[in-house]
Amino acid sequence: MAPRPPEPLERLLNDALAETPPGRSIWVALSGGLDSSLLLLLASRVCRQAGRPLHAIHVHHGLQAAADDFAVHCQTLCESLEVPLTVVHVAVDSGKGGIEAAAREARYAAFRAQVPKGDDIWLAQHQDDQAETLLLAVLRGSGLRGLAGMPYRRESEGLCFIRPWLSIGREQLETCARERDLRWCEDPTNRDLTFDRNRLRHEVLPAVKARWPKAGDALAQSAAHASEADALLGEYARAELETLRLGEACLDAAALSAHAHPRQRLLIRTFCQALHLPTPPRRRLETLVVQLGAAADASVCVAWPGAEARVWRRRLYLMAPLEPLAAWQATWNGQPGLVTPLGTLELAMNARAPLTLCWRQGGEIITLAKRGRRDVKRLLQEAGIPPWERERLVMIMQGQTCLGVIQPPARVLWQAAGVIISRATG
Repeated sequence: MAPRPPEPLERLLNDALAETPPGRSIWVALSGGLDSSLLLLLASRVCRQAGRPLHAIHVHHGLQAAADDFAVHCQTLCESLEVPLTVVHVAVDSGKGGIEAAAREARYAAFRAQVPKGDDIWLAQHQDDQAETLLLAVLRGSGLRGLAGMPYRRESEGLCFIRPWLSIGREQLETCARERDLRWCEDPTNRDLTFDRNRLRHEVLPAVKARWPKAGDALAQSAAHASEADALLGEYARAELETLRLGEACLDAAALSAHAHPRQRLLIRTFCQALHLPTPPRRRLETLVVQLGAAADASVCVAWPGAEARVWRRRLYLMAPLEPLAAWQATWNGQPGLVTPLGTLELAMNARAPLTLCWRQGGEIITLAKRGRRDVKRLLQEAGIPPWERERLVMIMQGQTCLGVIQPPARVLWQAAGVIISRATG
């Protein structure tokens, strides 16, 4: 009979299992290497003893000739353990931030697409991986969040990612794997020193550990301290943001700009995180901080990959990038269901057809009940609707007459006297 694995490894998996609510499954991210193969082996034992469902997911990147061999190994291992395996083939766009970042992005996209919301995904990263992550962050000049390294637990888009073995060194995992005669795949790219992480793994960290044998523990402890400090700062920042918030994605720019620059940067980064937007790079963030004091009538836009910030009328708006809108108009019968560039229309209207929907051109006049003829441009100014939203408004026209101003799919700003525009029911 194979020897029982070291107690700390199973105990850590039991601790992680205890965090998963009943009725939800555990998924092991299985690459086929030593770490993830051992994680699946011990997870199958722990989950079986606890009567909890276990699955494995393997992401086939197709980046090297050995990729098919990895998938075959994962299939063989899962069959021997009677663990269901999902293999996901992905295409990696190496032009976006380098091959390592692109592969990681494709991998997490596969997890989100295949794993049911609410389930846990166990990742096999360990203490040596954490040390490499911290050193890379230092060498890149990262801030506190980067120095915090990989979190033990992270929730993202309905999934929970857990790294049960962050406190365990690779040497201990390798010893356990060999004691159990475990087979795994060796990724040939792990020896390619053109990758920063591999150079740290094979040249830098061995030299550091030769001089400081406890370097792995010390680096992991530093990452834990940084993580704790980052979490504490985030807690304070979220509380202060509530005093600055003027809307779901809007802050009081005047009040924010009254703070010192480091505090402004912290609050903006925290607000981005609360809105699930990428945080701005340091230079973009500095530019934005300077622009917070722009004149009230100025329209400022600071953009970075995946997000943009706009300052208007002493307010700071954070949002996903707005895609340019092509020329468009459509005939509408007054019923819901019309597909527009801003979504499928959920509104109904009692006016006679034919109606035309089109972007605002300027110069439109609408006759409102009890208010008479009004210039749409003046109405927009009085309502405080930001300029970028005005560009995305749809006019309901009957010939040359404006009968309504809407923002698909279901927002009604104004409707002409005698016209009823309502949200469709059922």
